[in-house]
Amino acid sequence: MLETLFFTRRSAAKAEPVAIIDIGSNSVRLVVYQSLSRAPTPIFNEKVMCGLGKGVVTSGRLPEDGVEKALKALRRYRALVEMMGVVDIEVIATAAVRDASNGPAFLSAAEAAIRKEIKLLSGRREAELSALGVVSAIHKPDGIVGDLGGGSLELIDVDRETLGKGVTLPLGGLALMDASKRSIREAMKIARREIAEAKPLDQLKGRSFYAVGGTWRALAKLHMRQRNYPLGVMHNYRIQTNEAADFAELVERLDSEAIGDINVVSSARRPLLAYGAIVLDEIIHRAKPKDIIISAAGVREGMLYDRLSIKERAIDPLIAASRDLEALFARAPGYGDELIEWVDHFMASGSIDETEEEIRLRHAACLLSDIAWRSHPEYRAQRALNVVTQGQFVAIDHPSRAFLTLAIVLRHDGPDGGDAIASMRSLLTTRLFVRARILGAVMRVGYLLSASMPGILPHTKLSTNMDCLNLSVPKQFSDLISDRFVNRLKALGRLIGLETQINILN
Repeated sequence: MLETLFFTRRSAAKAEPVAIIDIGSNSVRLVVYQSLSRAPTPIFNEKVMCGLGKGVVTSGRLPEDGVEKALKALRRYRALVEMMGVVDIEVIATAAVRDASNGPAFLSAAEAAIRKEIKLLSGRREAELSALGVVSAIHKPDGIVGDLGGGSLELIDVDRETLGKGVTLPLGGLALMDASKRSIREAMKIARREIAEAKPLDQLKGRSFYAVGGTWRALAKLHMRQRNYPLGVMHNYRIQTNEAADFAELVERLDSEAIGDINVVSSARRPLLAYGAIVLDEIIHRAKPKDIIISAAGVREGMLYDRLSIKERAIDPLIAASRDLEALFARAPGYGDELIEWVDHFMASGSIDETEEEIRLRHAACLLSDIAWRSHPEYRAQRALNVVTQGQFVAIDHPSRAFLTLAIVLRHDGPDGGDAIASMRSLLTTRLFVRARILGAVMRVGYLLSASMPGILPHTKLSTNMDCLNLSVPKQFSDLISDRFVNRLKALGRLIGLETQINILN
């Protein structure tokens, strides 16, 4: 059934879906991924807010209503994965189940409900998997990962692929609310005491703090809305330390319902916002990170990454995701690689210096350059903008996502770029802004020359010298040169300040 529903083109048709069920202290979630890959794509994602960790600190037991909600959710998830034909299923449980006296009894009932063995993660293993999730989804991370759940906070050092020793603290939102008896002042004291002893934070000063977990994502979502931020994607959202501390202190002081734009946060999550803000604020004051980076990837993504081979881990997930989208949506998959080589030659001919990061972004843009062709011509730029700004890309920060968006919109809309230029400009340095405009114009020339069909660009060369933009075309393809094409080439020349010349080769 899945093959018919989800995997209808090329290699995607051979994909075997993977499901992970995460029994957390606040929610129970099922995520079904298209396949085990370097750029996993969720095809189904559902959570039920069960509150298993509510009251565990004071009573020592999982609440009966939470247990019933969780078991009901697990029975539904079992039916869903069976209906979807998913065979590769992993089920995990975390802090609340780990700490409760009736945790073993719940695990037994849960395994009967889901009909699978459930792995009860230790705090250290939970920290490791969360860090692997960040490694899988953040390009070259360097800092401390903090995963704030309902029952605990896991902290672990990460330096690219190297992980430190993880620790777990009883500072999850539900646990802190319970231990403090809903007193904000008492919660601050508890958080300060626990965080003061957290050894991984000794190494955080001047590095990034990677915030994982639903409560911190909700805080970031609220912060984005209040800033009128131009992107809606949560992953890799970066907040400067002072700004994050000020915002956290604001959330601590106010009743959640009094906070502006609170409607962007679910009603079930709102009571935990203040406790998440307290923990974040204490980490900032204790360890002085250079910035806070939100990671949408955590334990579940870490579990997938942990199963990959060394060779698979080495794949760039941004390029992998771009290739997947090209295979699914481009009119002629394979054209993107030809465009990459064509633009590579153009950049090299002008001795344009590029960083490794700029090159990978340019390559991703080439792969994504034709994904909107099925839309009406007037709406292709908007379609491309939506895919890139809202797509589940990882290993790309927000300025880089803005670069991709602008380049691909300009490939469709030309130099004007409509509203995209204004909305993306605020996220880009002048250097990236100029590069995006040039790349969009070059891809626009390549498209009109080849109609996005493979087999044309490799026979032509676009290059620059000191005073001229040159296009060399074999005589057999000379009929492709039209007045419209010449005007488009001249538009690129004007953008880079060069005259244009077309050479027809015998």
